Amino acid sequence: MKPEAIEPFFATLAAANPQPQTELEFTSVFELLAAVLLSAQATDVSVNKAGKRLFALAPTPQAMLALGVERVTELIRTIGLFRTKARNLVETCRILVEQHGGEVPRSREALQALPGVGRKTANVVLNVAFGEPTMAVDTHVFRVSNRTGLAPGRDPMAVELSLLERVPPQYLEDAHHWLILHGRYVCLARTPLCSRCGVARWCDTGRTVAAA
Repeated sequence: MKPEAIEPFFATLAAANPQPQTELEFTSVFELLAAVLLSAQATDVSVNKAGKRLFALAPTPQAMLALGVERVTELIRTIGLFRTKARNLVETCRILVEQHGGEVPRSREALQALPGVGRKTANVVLNVAFGEPTMAVDTHVFRVSNRTGLAPGRDPMAVELSLLERVPPQYLEDAHHWLILHGRYVCLARTPLCSRCGVARWCDTGRTVAAA
């Protein structure tokens, strides 16, 4: 994607969806952290269903810790990797209570020190909860960034750094939401809907398809 195409690319996405939001359901920063932790290799729909049961009983780290690993495991068993996620979530809650006063920390280092919290999860929490212009590179963001030519990279870290460099400042805070949603509903993995894509004219692949 040519540098001059990036601003209209994001302007078009912004006009279509001025206030993009995560599709994970939560009512607090802690619930957001827990939901993102649970979302690895699972759909947002499945996480929201499990989260509804879980957060009804444990909306705080203290309450989650009181439930214990066995009960948390039962409540989230409908999502992938539920045993590992239950252990990580309960241990994360123990650290939040013992080291952070039951609050979710605002620093990347403290977030990534929590069990099951990697860079992508930390970026989501920093962006969604605290409004920081981070780039959470999931499979959708990685695919869209490479396919469009917006921010090509061989791994998520390379794509993240390229996005931070190339996305215009006014779009940074919401950019990863637009890219996730675009990848989820338009720029599909196997059969991208180029004929219905509002930003195809600026996309490296879209222009190729149109010229074919």
